[in-house]
Amino acid sequence: MGDVREQSGSGPPRVVLIIALSLGVLLAAGVATLGVLSGGTGQHARPDEGAAANTTADRGGPLALPPVKAPEANSADCATVLDALPDELRVDGSGVPRRELATPKPAGTVAWGDAEHDPISLRCGLTAPAELKPTSKLMVISGVSWLPISSGETTTWLAVDRPVYVAVTGSNDTGIGPIQDVSRILDEHLPKQDVFD
Repeated sequence: MGDVREQSGSGPPRVVLIIALSLGVLLAAGVATLGVLSGGTGQHARPDEGAAANTTADRGGPLALPPVKAPEANSADCATVLDALPDELRVDGSGVPRRELATPKPAGTVAWGDAEHDPISLRCGLTAPAELKPTSKLMVISGVSWLPISSGETTTWLAVDRPVYVAVTGSNDTGIGPIQDVSRILDEHLPKQDVFD
């Protein structure tokens, strides 16, 4: 019978104990993973909070953006960025116009979108997200360092090398045209700085 051994004693069989311990470890790992993916409950706001609203169902009417922690939203740097933003962003070669925001409109926010394009939102003055670490993989687009954070059907691109954090959220199908447009504005109007001091 090879490696099969009889167990003596009155306790549960060894196989049952191993399975029970394995299930406990898997449950703990699952809970930890869920906490990381959901952003936890720490002090840092996820820039893509509420981004689930950016779906094809929200292509008409004023776009509701939920409030997030954005302590620098009313700063001079954010005012400079917001004033310089274009009336249209490029998506797949076509211009996507500015979109009206529902009230109450969070400070430091702008959006674009129309009947043919999912909403694209921009938030300025956010707090650093928990995902931003020295080991984070950043992408440099048109001279600006971005941290992409994917969540379901949306991606938030967070500019991390300027005096204020700027987040652009859109559907995964949007591409990087809007990020290129915003990068040029950030590169022209805000000084570059180290990501980590």
